[in-house]
Amino acid sequence: GKFSKSRGVGVFGDMAKDTGIPADIWRFYLLYLRPEGQDSAFSWSDLMLKNNSELLNNLGNFINRAGMFVCKFFGGTVPNMVLTPHDKWFLARVTLELRQYHQLLEKVRWVA
Repeated sequence: GKFSKSRGVGVFGDMAKDTGIPADIWRFYLLYLRPEGQDSAFSWSDLMLKNNSELLNNLGNFINRAGMFVCKFFGGTVPNMVLTPHDKWFLARVTLELRQYHQLLEKVRWVA
């Protein structure tokens, strides 16, 4: 049903923290489930399903494919990377953007 703090229906920040589930998993799930013009329904089984199927399975599949690619084309060893000045600039820019993004995520406050 619809969350209601006054009726004690739902999972709220302090309760989510007490579960021990990492904040990034909560972020993923809430963004995945976000309403598109209607209320969303929360369920523990759906949280588990999305975590296992969308995050773990897809991430595991990506890692497996990357490992197979390295084995097939590079003899099982990731070659040393030689970065150009442009590569270094680009990586610095991406790092800066990711840090700012992470800082903004940490500052998020849910407003009812």
